[in-house]
Amino acid sequence: MTFWFLLLLGLATYLIVQRSVAQMTSTPVWLLWLVLMTPALILSGWTLVYGTQQPPPSALVIWPSIICVLLYWLLFQWGRRTPRDTQTELQAIEPQSAIHPTAEPVPVRPIEPTEETQLRNCFPWSVYYIHNIEYRPQAVICRGQIRTTPTQAYQQIKANIEAQFGDRFLLIFQEGSNGKPFFVLVPNTQAAKNTSSKPEQVTRPRLALFLVLATLATTTFVGANLDGADPKQLASDPSILLQGLPYALGLMTILGIHELGHYLTARYYKIRATLPYFIPLPFFLGTFGAFIQMRSPIPNRKALFDVSIAGPLAGFVVTLPLLIWGLINSELVPMTDQTGLLNPEALNPKSSILLALLSKLALGSQLTSTSAINLHPIAIAGFLGLIVTALNLMPVGQLDGGHIVHAMFGQKTAIVIGQISRLLLLLLSLVQSGFLIWAIILLFIPLIDEPALNDVTELDNKRDILGLMAMALLIIIVLPLPQAIANLLQI
Repeated sequence: MTFWFLLLLGLATYLIVQRSVAQMTSTPVWLLWLVLMTPALILSGWTLVYGTQQPPPSALVIWPSIICVLLYWLLFQWGRRTPRDTQTELQAIEPQSAIHPTAEPVPVRPIEPTEETQLRNCFPWSVYYIHNIEYRPQAVICRGQIRTTPTQAYQQIKANIEAQFGDRFLLIFQEGSNGKPFFVLVPNTQAAKNTSSKPEQVTRPRLALFLVLATLATTTFVGANLDGADPKQLASDPSILLQGLPYALGLMTILGIHELGHYLTARYYKIRATLPYFIPLPFFLGTFGAFIQMRSPIPNRKALFDVSIAGPLAGFVVTLPLLIWGLINSELVPMTDQTGLLNPEALNPKSSILLALLSKLALGSQLTSTSAINLHPIAIAGFLGLIVTALNLMPVGQLDGGHIVHAMFGQKTAIVIGQISRLLLLLLSLVQSGFLIWAIILLFIPLIDEPALNDVTELDNKRDILGLMAMALLIIIVLPLPQAIANLLQI
């Protein structure tokens, strides 16, 4: 299991590094990958030599992590390339997120001198007084002074651009580093595809169905192993695999509802999106999750917020009853040295505030300060649902939480929040060792999130409150139960 987990982590880490920083530094990707994987390799080596009975010393966890993070930063800065002036401002030109569309770089048809007059006429002085127009290889940037509300300005100028140029351009409204909003015209690659004789196929239902069945098979196999089925027994009596169905169905329901939340909300805003695609895995958890892809731009921050928060909330609503039912049917075992956050046979409920509260609700007075929980397969699926919800709500870059804080506070503030969140999770991993791997992975996720087309208009108060509640949910999932509350609950 250690080998497969290390292999999976290594592949995921390499892909993240290659995708996020390969274009920004001349330092070899393999060297950055090796530095980042060093803490995991050291801990894996300790486990191979001493087994799981003897935990590694804290110095072996803390110092390699700190040294490797610093070394990674130095190597990255040593080979860092000079960014283009518009790299930060034009992130929408080259989207990278699984939730946002992936635009294909195409040459922009230059605006002729005669067309520049038409373009300037699209900006009424009473709406947006234009100062200058800048031409870039894949964009036309229009800077000026806004004279009305951002919503009215975007709607009016968008209508004017469409009247003059049709669907030739996508209009993006962003806030610059100086705090002044500006407009960007980028080529509408989707328009060319729509005019082609063969329409683009957004999703592949057969592929989606095949992945659902394959993931059902792999999660059922893993679930049977979690339930104590021996591989030899599985070979002699395949019907034992049915023991893994509760875990498989529970976990796939949570992941599926999470992605359906994204999908249905995207459809509500008329954003072209694929069906959820599951990722089967014949070991570890039986799956590496599920995802959807957006094939058209997010229109505004309101839509960005709604699409992003719909997944975690939908998944959490399903997770709660499954987890409570699974906890009711779980067994209590004595707390030992092996008790921890990632041991389903001896889970310490005090590893999470929310998990502790739900465990006390489900098990009542039976749960004491010396009790750990041997999770029922449904409870394992529900607990993984909590972990998935927490990871997706991390306010970092292109995760759901990163989109949420971007929609709430704007792109610049979201970058600062993401950096602080990375550091806080790294500090939390010193207390909860189970979060160390996730803390390291978060270091590789780009902090810059892609903007919506209208990325200036702010959210309403209701959505701001809902976003803060989502962040509060993240906190009570990842933080351990304070001893004062544990004494009050007698656990």
